[in-house]
Amino acid sequence: MSTLSPLTLYLAAPRGFCAGVDRAIKIVELALQKWGAPVYVRHEIVHNKFVVDGLRDKGAVFVEELDECPDDRPVIFSAHGVPKAIPAEARRRDMVFVDATCPLVSKVHVEAERHHAEGLQMVMIGHAGHPEVLGTMGQLPQGEVLLVETVADVAGVVPRDPARLAFITQTTLSVDDTAEIVAALQARFPAIIGPAKEDICYATTNRQAAVKAIADRIEALLVIGAPNSSNSRRLVEVGSAAGCAYSQLVMRADEIDWRAIEGARAVGVTAGASAPEVLVDEVVDAFRQRYDLTVELVETALERVEFKVPRVLREA
Repeated sequence: MSTLSPLTLYLAAPRGFCAGVDRAIKIVELALQKWGAPVYVRHEIVHNKFVVDGLRDKGAVFVEELDECPDDRPVIFSAHGVPKAIPAEARRRDMVFVDATCPLVSKVHVEAERHHAEGLQMVMIGHAGHPEVLGTMGQLPQGEVLLVETVADVAGVVPRDPARLAFITQTTLSVDDTAEIVAALQARFPAIIGPAKEDICYATTNRQAAVKAIADRIEALLVIGAPNSSNSRRLVEVGSAAGCAYSQLVMRADEIDWRAIEGARAVGVTAGASAPEVLVDEVVDAFRQRYDLTVELVETALERVEFKVPRVLREA
């Protein structure tokens, strides 16, 4: 008979890799196959240390700026997207480059450019300094995108013409928080135009919905992801807002604070969109060593989205 305490682990699904992350990682791997090492990557290809370290071991070199890359080696732009000036500079230097920007981020870029062409100024809902925000704002001339992070920020927006505005959002935000900011924008600027289809991506929305579905069954929530991963941090916030007394972000199983969940009978586990399933398995195994474990899958959506890699890499 087991002397371990019983515990039920609720695994949220969907969780982990989204189609954009999967595509970005494949792009780096295929580039290494096609051109050999080293291949340079501007910024982390996705926000996950385990993934980045694995690609670095295969020959990827991660840099923050394009001027750190030699002219004669391929460079890849991360899934978060880059300002227009970056590929323009790569072309000027006659570099081989591959853009791994998630197609759903590219959709927001196209949307912003379309509104700009129609004479509208943009309001972007997002987190200052996040690579995706920098990349999206960098699609338009300076001053054409006004950033808001919170409902309170809306009061400080000073547009060129309040009747000629549109809004876009970062793809990895809290669905509920963003809805509040959008409502505040619409209340202050009734003529503001929104996206034809919501900018927050399917994967972010689905993972947040899955956390909400298990929240009333659990006493603690563990989100597997990196501290600089926006969608992972939002999952922690969603868990707390949904009533989880303890909601914690961990990169690996060795970061679990076992004292914080001592006495719990039910714990939820999910993973941000850039966290591989192997790290979920690692966490489950860590629980199995400490508890008489029952694992239950709670699935709220099926994801069949797949994005093609750029043509230049398909033969690889």
